[in-house]
Amino acid sequence: MDMQFKDEDLAFQQEVRSFVKDNLPDHVGEKVRRGLKLAKEDVVDWQQRLNDRGWFTPHWPEELGGTNWSPTQQYLFQQEMVDGNCPGVSPFGVRMCAPVIFTFGDDEQKQRFLPGIKNSDVWWCQGYSEPGSGSDLASLQTRAVRDGDHYIVNGTKTWTTLAQWADWIFCLVRTSTEGKPQEGISFLLIDMNTPGIEVTPIITIDGSHEVNTVFFTDVKVPVENRIGEENKGWTYAKYLLGFERSNSLTGGLKQQLRRLHRVAGEETSAAAPLADDQDYQAAIADYEIKLKTYEFLELRTLSNTTPGAEASYLKLLGTELQQQATELLLQAVGYYGSPYIREALDYGYNEPSVGPEYAAPLAPQYFNTRKTSIYAGSNEIQRNIMSKAVLGM
Repeated sequence: MDMQFKDEDLAFQQEVRSFVKDNLPDHVGEKVRRGLKLAKEDVVDWQQRLNDRGWFTPHWPEELGGTNWSPTQQYLFQQEMVDGNCPGVSPFGVRMCAPVIFTFGDDEQKQRFLPGIKNSDVWWCQGYSEPGSGSDLASLQTRAVRDGDHYIVNGTKTWTTLAQWADWIFCLVRTSTEGKPQEGISFLLIDMNTPGIEVTPIITIDGSHEVNTVFFTDVKVPVENRIGEENKGWTYAKYLLGFERSNSLTGGLKQQLRRLHRVAGEETSAAAPLADDQDYQAAIADYEIKLKTYEFLELRTLSNTTPGAEASYLKLLGTELQQQATELLLQAVGYYGSPYIREALDYGYNEPSVGPEYAAPLAPQYFNTRKTSIYAGSNEIQRNIMSKAVLGM
């Protein structure tokens, strides 16, 4: 693969770099650099700044606001976003639900929902997993019964990321029990302010409120909020998951590599830097080799309009690398990472820390990253997908 950038690519890279320098608020960049919690307002504000520049929906069709960037430009854009300590965008609306709407929705749905997503006026969440129906998503039991011009929805969704902030949720619901389980699922868009919806928090092992359980009790949803055909939602869900699994992680993984080298050279709990420890350096080298593999696969994937089976491998390898990085970072600071200080992830926390400042957030980050090999379909499921799609097993 030719990694020599053309002059126009380098000019584009400088344009993005200048935009970040001129538009990213200092306090938001500081939160991202230190791995601290972001407020909803931080993310929305940055998304709107990107949209004002025309850079928030690069993967959308050009007539809807897409950029028609080359794979190289997409790659450089993501690198500059990470190198500049920019917040990651919330993918649920712009990267997950929107492609389903503009691919399978009707014209009225496109006009109704896409502008709010593009302008970040509406926050979305994902209603897929249920208690007992996570990796085996086709076994979901949330029912939507047709009643005239509405569906009546009853059931439960869980692990719903940032549902406490959401205005709308895109949901997989069971509309038929005939035939195979996959054949009786529909794709509904539901207003979170509809009577009968209750959101309850799930506090994760790192102490944060990131995920939730969402209960639906006799929730009335207009039939016009169904995307595509009834009982064809499984097809749309698989299309969406391809975009979710192929989210770009290279920039963040490279940033973690730089942190690893930096922290390994510091005086740590062992009272000596790990830069000379051969076992630790071998572990970093293993991470770096896998990262290079991931980077080239991501570049290949960017050249495809619709992600294929390679998206499963991107998801599998990328999430394992995320976990490996946090493990190595926590190992580097030794017992300085042991005090579990939940508040250390809050911007402005300035209580005396045990050991170096950068050590305090590492334990919460390590615990939070345990989930990455499960979301968007567990890594075990990804191996099954690759076996069938690539090896024909």
